[in-house]
Amino acid sequence: MEAYNFFLNEEGHLRSGWRLAIFAIAFFICAQLSEVLLLRGIAGVQHRSVLEVAGSNWGFISGHGAILISAGLVGWACGALFEELPFRALGSSPHPGWLWNLGIGSALGAGSLLLAALLATVTRGIHFRFDTAGPRSIGTTIAVSAFIFVFAAAAEEILFRGYPLQTFTRANLAWLGILLTSVPFAAVHLNNPNVVPGFTILNTALAGLWLAVAYLRTRSLWLPLGLHWSWNWTQASLLGLPVSGIDRIAPAPLLRAINSGPDWLTGGSYGIEGGAACTLALLISTLIIWRTKLFSPADVPTGQARSNAVASPK
Repeated sequence: MEAYNFFLNEEGHLRSGWRLAIFAIAFFICAQLSEVLLLRGIAGVQHRSVLEVAGSNWGFISGHGAILISAGLVGWACGALFEELPFRALGSSPHPGWLWNLGIGSALGAGSLLLAALLATVTRGIHFRFDTAGPRSIGTTIAVSAFIFVFAAAAEEILFRGYPLQTFTRANLAWLGILLTSVPFAAVHLNNPNVVPGFTILNTALAGLWLAVAYLRTRSLWLPLGLHWSWNWTQASLLGLPVSGIDRIAPAPLLRAINSGPDWLTGGSYGIEGGAACTLALLISTLIIWRTKLFSPADVPTGQARSNAVASPK
């Protein structure tokens, strides 16, 4: 019987746990440096202090820009060094059907959020009225926030559904990859304003599962990107709800939400992601993604360790 190697697997590659650890350390260092450089660059162009920029939407953009750059570069480097994979293995390159996945993901993400809002509305937990800011302000908010939400979602997807999830999937440990990406995905939201104990981490971890299933159904990031950005954009820019407690990104939404409670259903000041209406909508949407055949799978390299941990439903 061949002796167990603590560091290398049967194909001679570094084991997935070590690959994730190296990715995490390299990503953290790269992200810190990238954010400092981006903040200083933006501050220099705008002739403002770094602190002023950091407290504005530009600070939000620079933070997610650092995540996008670092997760992409470090993920590509780890895939190339440890698994002999090209950049397109990250699932972020265009492939046949990528635009379809992005489009249908965007529709499904918006529809899932609207389902959560409908559940809260029919129980009279949330009421809506049209914003009085005027067409120009509302149109600007809808357009600008769409760019911000696409950008932010791309950064979070390439970090959480990128190399960390994918390297465990290639090691036939997709369940562990989902756990190790969904829980941190939920944990990073715990410092947001108006956090709801229990529901915040439950729903955000469930959203991590929702997005991970979308990746596993297609083996690319276009479907989860569509789900992610459109959920946030519909929530903030169309319905006027806070996104995980944050409401500054969409100052003049199409509608204004009035919360009547109970907070366990509506999420209160945190937004609908902190309530049971969101839980039910995410469960329904996850089941739809897993059971339907609407999506175009990507033909991406998987290295020598072929994953059959999560097979498409028949």
